[in-house]
Amino acid sequence: MTLRIGNASGFYGDRFDAMREMLTGGELDVLTGDYLAELTMLILGRDRLKDPGGGYARTFLRQLEECLGLAHERGVKIVSNAGGLNPAGLASRIGELADGLGLPVHVAHVEGDDLTARHPGSLAAHAYLGGFGIAACLREGADVVVTGRVTDAALVTGPAAARFGWGPGDYDRLAGAVVAGHVLECGTQATGGNYAFFQDGDVRRPGFPLAELHEDGTAVITKHPGTGGFVDVGTVTAQLLYETAGARYAGPDVTARLDTIRLTQDGPDRVRIDGVSGEAPPPTLKVGLNRLGGFRNEVTFVLTGLDIEAKAALVREQMAPALTKVADVRWELARTDRPDADTEEAASALLRLVVRDAEQEAVGRALSGAAVELALASYPGFHVLAPPGKGSPYGVFEDVYVPHGAVGHVAVLHGGRRIPVPSAHDTAVLEDVPQPPLPEPLPPGPVRRAPLGLVAGARSGDKGGNANVGVWAPTDEAWRWLAHTLTVDRFHELLPETADLTVVRHPLPNLRALNFVVEGILGAGVAAQHRFDPQAKALGEWLRTRHLDIPEALL
Repeated sequence: MTLRIGNASGFYGDRFDAMREMLTGGELDVLTGDYLAELTMLILGRDRLKDPGGGYARTFLRQLEECLGLAHERGVKIVSNAGGLNPAGLASRIGELADGLGLPVHVAHVEGDDLTARHPGSLAAHAYLGGFGIAACLREGADVVVTGRVTDAALVTGPAAARFGWGPGDYDRLAGAVVAGHVLECGTQATGGNYAFFQDGDVRRPGFPLAELHEDGTAVITKHPGTGGFVDVGTVTAQLLYETAGARYAGPDVTARLDTIRLTQDGPDRVRIDGVSGEAPPPTLKVGLNRLGGFRNEVTFVLTGLDIEAKAALVREQMAPALTKVADVRWELARTDRPDADTEEAASALLRLVVRDAEQEAVGRALSGAAVELALASYPGFHVLAPPGKGSPYGVFEDVYVPHGAVGHVAVLHGGRRIPVPSAHDTAVLEDVPQPPLPEPLPPGPVRRAPLGLVAGARSGDKGGNANVGVWAPTDEAWRWLAHTLTVDRFHELLPETADLTVVRHPLPNLRALNFVVEGILGAGVAAQHRFDPQAKALGEWLRTRHLDIPEALL
């Protein structure tokens, strides 16, 4: 028996037509959509302040207006976390939509994740639930299931548990579904999107991925025939490394052992995943807390031509009196200028000022007035990319942990019947695995100074204030070199921004990969926009540009 689960959304704002494309492009049993991220929860929290009846992903409802009849006609179940902060409200709206269309669709939802009332001062506080609430809804005949904050992989483990009859102790099977779910959750990142070796295929419009799951927990990652992009061991490896850390990938239902994964090419655009081991989940659930951190503003001064450093120093000195009462002031000079440039833009550097404070006035008119007043009184060629505004609110994300039993996980069926979902009966404290043996290093030979990206791929992302950078080698020979060369010390050297930060290296030999966790590089999380690349999306690509002495045999 095969369960075909597709994905039609990797984030709130993903390709609108993807739901229709997935429903019409080939066979499916279940279609999932992931709309939530740390930043999304903050956005939905602010929406709910304006409209207590909101707090869900409105895009999903508009997609169903076009596609609910199509899904019903084809017998495809729809499972999504688009409920956000208000899954009951979204379920009610979908029910009204189905009635208006004359469709006998049963809509269920999952709740219990909302712990905001227990965390005064937070805009949204939500526990990451597992997939057994979704499974309960599907077993009771739901056609559409919407949830609030569940783990992204729960959108796959829930339907798999419902179809195959898995229970809470089926750890290896659940872990296989978690791994498949993690590959699917970011949509086209599994089919060539955001991929280091994107030139290996046509990624102008990648198709969305699907997984063929089996009762034993194994899966094949693929996509509908004729859609763009491509699926190979590299694209799947890249997504497996995205926003993960060590060998143990913990969730509310199971801890999946990433160091046990085996990937094999199973034909064109087909990658088989097997060998995944699972363990009991940790005794606590992660809770994501979002709160308003204050107000921020920014202005970017354009410095053109000669004397860039002196021009930057002048601006900083002129702006200093307006910044004395601001709580947090950050200057960054990006030397994007080139000597003897053939365009004005190429002759220019960017000086970025970012300010934060609890009071909007401190970063609003006082800052914007001081910057604008310099227009005729500062360095030659003065101009800014855009005039500063009045200051905008920013968010802060942090995670805390609560026992499984502290959360009332409930499946709410079409007729209103409520089914409590038991918490995990066995748990295990999460510990790092012993360091695995590394391959034999390459024998000595001639080397050439060249970018790391010629012999290794990378993908990076955010987890709260931390970032991870997964680096993998496409071949066994490159892995033998990478495993011994890219140490933590070398990582610090190659990325000087990390020099004063804690970096932890996690080898994953089965994937020929190293996963680096950079602690604190993103400050208070993406919503705080702590750095130039606030989600660390391009941190891995920066690493790939750095030059090392690489064996000529690999080049």
